[in-house]
Amino acid sequence: MSTADRLPRLLALVPYLMSHPGAQVPEVARLFGLTEKQLVDDLQLVWMCGLPGHTPGDLIDVSWDGGEILIDNADTIARPLRLGIDEASALLVALRMLAELPEFAEGDALARVIAKLERAAGEGAAAVSNQVAFELDAAPDAMTTVRQALREGRRLSLRYYVPGRDEITPREVDPTRLVMADGRSYLEGWCYRADGMRLFRLDRIVGVETLEVAASPPADAEPIDVTDGVFRPSPTDELVELELTPVGRWVAEYYPCEEVTELGEGRLRVTLRARDQGWLVRLALRLGDSGQVVSPVSLADRVREAASAALARYESCA
Repeated sequence: MSTADRLPRLLALVPYLMSHPGAQVPEVARLFGLTEKQLVDDLQLVWMCGLPGHTPGDLIDVSWDGGEILIDNADTIARPLRLGIDEASALLVALRMLAELPEFAEGDALARVIAKLERAAGEGAAAVSNQVAFELDAAPDAMTTVRQALREGRRLSLRYYVPGRDEITPREVDPTRLVMADGRSYLEGWCYRADGMRLFRLDRIVGVETLEVAASPPADAEPIDVTDGVFRPSPTDELVELELTPVGRWVAEYYPCEEVTELGEGRLRVTLRARDQGWLVRLALRLGDSGQVVSPVSLADRVREAASAALARYESCA
């Protein structure tokens, strides 16, 4: 955890503890997404912070004996941090995106939240976020047809593009809900071709038709957890190692990584799994000089060949 990541958490942790005296270590660790050891490490750092002078009367007093956290002499940072313009703008854009989803089509709860946030954030954040247009990425008729099938409880017939195999596959799906994950709109439903619950990106649905059949997914079919994104690597997927410059660090935030190592000067080495080398080649080409494949060698060779082929095509058009 870098200092830049840890500082905002500490500045949020202290006001929380001030307003919740006697909070328990396990409870606070769960709330902030930490292990108990990470939380104790943070408390030990807080204990060394305070006003200039560094005498006992200047430092924050914190204890966690018996698992109960008590904090004192932290009035100067007892109020929660205010959102910056960039943070408030990002939150406003995300809320407006949610407001476009069918689950929130009725009711005005989100509209009230957006209005309150705009007032609290000020004109700067509202002006910035209003310049961002949000548009659902569904195929032209997919959203309307899927929403109607969900309302009527009817099965769907899809023609779905699978980029990993570069093919269009027919599917019959009992739709269960529409979800937003990783900035994309997905149909969730029971797929009879796969005999399981699947997610289908709406912008990859080439054709969709409502069937005169009632949707009847198995009673034990469970919703897919998209809390951490759609991609779920398998232990049998190929292990890939990348080195990233500061510009390419987004990969570690966007994709599940098995290992992330700081290399200094903002550079990272990440290890992740992927079942499709074609996807990895596209990722490496997208990174350009902000990342490189360390292993496996076969993948590095494929990226080099793809980059050379692309450059050759540019030269032939010059």
